[in-house]
Amino acid sequence: MGEFWPVPEALSYLAGGWRVERVVRDLGDGSEGAFRGATAFTPLSGGGLLHRETGDFTWHGVTRPAERTLRFVPGPQAGTADVRFADGRPFHSLDLRTGRHIADHPCSADLYRGEFTVADADHWRTVWRVGGPAKDLLLVTDYTRETA
Repeated sequence: MGEFWPVPEALSYLAGGWRVERVVRDLGDGSEGAFRGATAFTPLSGGGLLHRETGDFTWHGVTRPAERTLRFVPGPQAGTADVRFADGRPFHSLDLRTGRHIADHPCSADLYRGEFTVADADHWRTVWRVGGPAKDLLLVTDYTRETA
């Protein structure tokens, strides 16, 4: 991705449905997997968006259903968001006002570092690097807005 596309209001931008394609690489042993599915950002009562991702994840030749749920709530500054796990625990901040954001999430002995980039009104990407004693992963996810 070259130029970044500024997003003045993250929650408004994300609202709706997105196709998802993710490549997962284990940098330690070279294994590669893929997730294909959809993400829906729907309104939460009280403000924010519920993020529900569903699809199929293939790892070592085996495909299984996979899903995750996150909550995107208004952040401390206008146009930003705080991302939380389904149970309300904090995950990371999200500020797309420049079209690019870096977020860290420490998890036990591992560090998750995410880069969020927006290409245009209908395409954005996340790149998560996960490092620690037991993990050395790279997750690249491309989102494409679903059209009616």
